[in-house]
Amino acid sequence: MLRLYFFIGLMCLVKSDTHETCPSFTRLSFHSAVVGTGLNVKLMLYTRRNRTCAQAVNSTFLGNLNMTKKTTFIIHGFRPTGSPPVWMEDLVQGLLDVEDMNVIVVDWNRGATTIIYSHASSKTRKVAVVLKAFIDQMLVQGASLDDIYMIGVSLGAHIAGFVGKMYNGQLGRITGLDPAGPLFNGRPPEDRLDPGDAQFVDVIHSDIDALGYKEPLGNIDFYPNGGLDQPGCPKTILGGLQYFKCDHQRSVYLYLSSLRENCSITAYPCDSYRDYRNGKCINCGIPQKESCPLLGYYADNWKEYLKQKDPPMTKAFFDTAEKEPYCRATLIKEVLDQWVSLLLWSHVWQPRVCCLPGPSEASAWVLMGHEMATLGLTLFLHRTNISLSLHALLCKSEREIANLAVMVGSPSSQSIIDLGKQRVGRKNNSLNT
Repeated sequence: MLRLYFFIGLMCLVKSDTHETCPSFTRLSFHSAVVGTGLNVKLMLYTRRNRTCAQAVNSTFLGNLNMTKKTTFIIHGFRPTGSPPVWMEDLVQGLLDVEDMNVIVVDWNRGATTIIYSHASSKTRKVAVVLKAFIDQMLVQGASLDDIYMIGVSLGAHIAGFVGKMYNGQLGRITGLDPAGPLFNGRPPEDRLDPGDAQFVDVIHSDIDALGYKEPLGNIDFYPNGGLDQPGCPKTILGGLQYFKCDHQRSVYLYLSSLRENCSITAYPCDSYRDYRNGKCINCGIPQKESCPLLGYYADNWKEYLKQKDPPMTKAFFDTAEKEPYCRATLIKEVLDQWVSLLLWSHVWQPRVCCLPGPSEASAWVLMGHEMATLGLTLFLHRTNISLSLHALLCKSEREIANLAVMVGSPSSQSIIDLGKQRVGRKNNSLNT
């Protein structure tokens, strides 16, 4: 019996040591959501030196935090089931991949876990106070507000805003990923995320008709697919839980796509999604950071350009694919008399020339320039000239491009075409969806 007690005690000690050595995100049950939890904020530090084993830090122990590097806080939102966010690990690792920085996961699951949304939202300012105390100590140790970056998801976006307000908007940057709408819609700036909460605030709105905030909240507000129903998400309640959370979470996955080398999503500043779809907002210049911004991590490349605007705010629209990495080749069709022009601006990393096979009655060539140049394709079909400016990845779909024909529309018309959705019937020269 004594041996049994010793074994149990040893196991408890081992578990305790493991927990202290590599703290993990708080995992709660649905029972906790029903009965409720008190607020407890846990901060976990990740760096390139400890990518897989977090270090617990707080306002009295900053651990291995490097004050000379950027520090990025990741703040989650409402957790009605108590489970950890499924995207958290990918976001931590993705950030460390693109830059040598401090990444701090703000775990306020004890507080966010409840079936009563208002209980969670009421704790957001308290979480912000905890974060301010921590940042104050960072500043004492030599950190700069310029190097503080906060990524807030849903309620977490407003928490980031509250922290920013306490520093009079001097934080380096805040990214809001579909900031929560319920109980925040229509509130004054002091009660929600606002463009003045940091030196640069960018927001991705992916569920404006349900869980997200509809109106602009940042210096630049991105609206993928108009900010409404996202491609690939369930359209009916038969989709189960995904019907409720897929659109809302898409903002996170779109941001994640910006951390990967195979996907750079260009957005188009525009007054409305309708104007964007009608091709009224596609005049991107060179270089891109002074024209059309990239979504996600590199959106702040557009910050200096925004300062030239009064006020320094804009909305930007784009379309995505249904699955990761969500990049989609979008063509802008412009018809002038008998000329059809299709354009897309994006990154082109390596100069090259592609010769594409074409139908017997057509000749085709592709010329690709260096970074941020255009890739052009010209097909001559029965006196109709078709000029294309495409993303480099389209070169791998040579057969599709070579067989492309476009119906000549009415003069001076312009619209958006999604490559891959549009198909051409060569017999009648009409577009088939």
